[in-house]
Amino acid sequence: MTSQQAAPEPVPAGQHFTAAPFAALLIAVLSFSLMQTMVVPALPDLQREFHTSTTTISWLLSSFLLTASVATALLGRVGDMFGKRRVLIGSLVVFAVGTLLAALSTSMGMLIASRAVQGVGSAAFPLAFGIVRDQFPRERVPVAIGMISSTFGIGFGVGLVIPGPVIDALSWHWVFWLGLVVILVGIAAVATFIDESPVRSPGRIDWLGVVLLSGGIVALLLAISQGKSWGWASAGVIGLCVAAVVLLAVFALVESRVKEPLIDMELLRRPAVATSHIAALIIGFGMYGAFTLVPLLAQTPSRVGYGFDASVTESGLFMVPMAVTMLFASPLAGRLGAALGWKLPLVLACLIGLGGFVIYAAAHDTEWTMYVASGVLGIGVGFAFAALANLVVSAVDPRQTGEATGINTIMRTIGGSLGAQIAATVVASDVMTGTRVPVESGYTTAFIMSAVALGVATLAALAGPGRLRRTAPAAEPRPQSTGQAPSSSAAG
Repeated sequence: MTSQQAAPEPVPAGQHFTAAPFAALLIAVLSFSLMQTMVVPALPDLQREFHTSTTTISWLLSSFLLTASVATALLGRVGDMFGKRRVLIGSLVVFAVGTLLAALSTSMGMLIASRAVQGVGSAAFPLAFGIVRDQFPRERVPVAIGMISSTFGIGFGVGLVIPGPVIDALSWHWVFWLGLVVILVGIAAVATFIDESPVRSPGRIDWLGVVLLSGGIVALLLAISQGKSWGWASAGVIGLCVAAVVLLAVFALVESRVKEPLIDMELLRRPAVATSHIAALIIGFGMYGAFTLVPLLAQTPSRVGYGFDASVTESGLFMVPMAVTMLFASPLAGRLGAALGWKLPLVLACLIGLGGFVIYAAAHDTEWTMYVASGVLGIGVGFAFAALANLVVSAVDPRQTGEATGINTIMRTIGGSLGAQIAATVVASDVMTGTRVPVESGYTTAFIMSAVALGVATLAALAGPGRLRRTAPAAEPRPQSTGQAPSSSAAG
């Protein structure tokens, strides 16, 4: 990247920010983020109804995660090539079909397959980032991206709260019917209020790259998701990890040699992009432990010496402060980053999140301190999601927004999956005699582990470039199908 600033990124003629397109994108991404966790409170009911094992029921989460990661990588790039609005609507339609099938499911196999189809909706995030970058006025982009990023975490937390009352009053089927309504509203809103993006990066799909990247990601996430049930030292987990390393290494080699790669490897070498991906991996590892551990701790019966005897619905309420503070933190991070560069909000995100986990570790014996910790962590998550997305968007050519933000989302997903599984393993490794209840020190250790991870993420953020506010040129710009000239601004 050069040290000189070039001309500002052009804004398409007649482009104006309105609330309707922004609201349409928010509904679209919210529909996906909700369905990540809305099934979690229903897992005990589903296990009893279908008389299945814990290992089998875990595939309701794993199948969704696997296809989501593949779809994020592939459809982000396809959107850059063929039109982000078109691909966004297509991914949401597939997502809606998967949700409908889940609502109608009468067997565990059908439900697992339906969840796999639902994972295609994950492409909503990189595509939404790209639409904002292409069509919103330049001064609105940072805050808009920050709000869309925060929706990922807000939906995650709210998705743990809503299903409890729904399942109690109706049944688990209605969790999916409710999700389907939100998805359909999102499809209608995008189709009505979003125009097709004027920026394209036409080319051919690198199918060999798709196969190699998908295989590597699936092998890695499968190893992570099944590590606890299979055993982290089992032949299956080790074999999957080896396969992931080999496939991803071959993918990197192939992508560096093909004319039209699925992912531009030169793009990944840029300091700002590399820093954001590393930080996303570590932040995901640290922060996602709270999403799973806090409700479990709250549900622990107080007679064992800790916990709050919370029901499934009540335990979800412990995540509400996180969702609320995230809602305010993300646009604040967007404004701060636009004014001072994205390094500062990313560093602050890591430090604030670290503080939240310190409170969890040191003072999880009262409800009010747990609420405070969740609120503090929400500020960190909001800052992190906004800073990471904006850092990537600011560092790449407009024609590469989808592929770059897609990879960043995958890195966060991998880190979050690994962090959640390891945290759960740490907590479950030592139980009270004669019970299945974990000892309290397991939670303390897991929270400290997350705090340490965010300390490492702080160092990664500090190692990144300083003030980065404008778009860096692509290493080798791909041809463009429209008359819209992309930005060639440089990072400072």
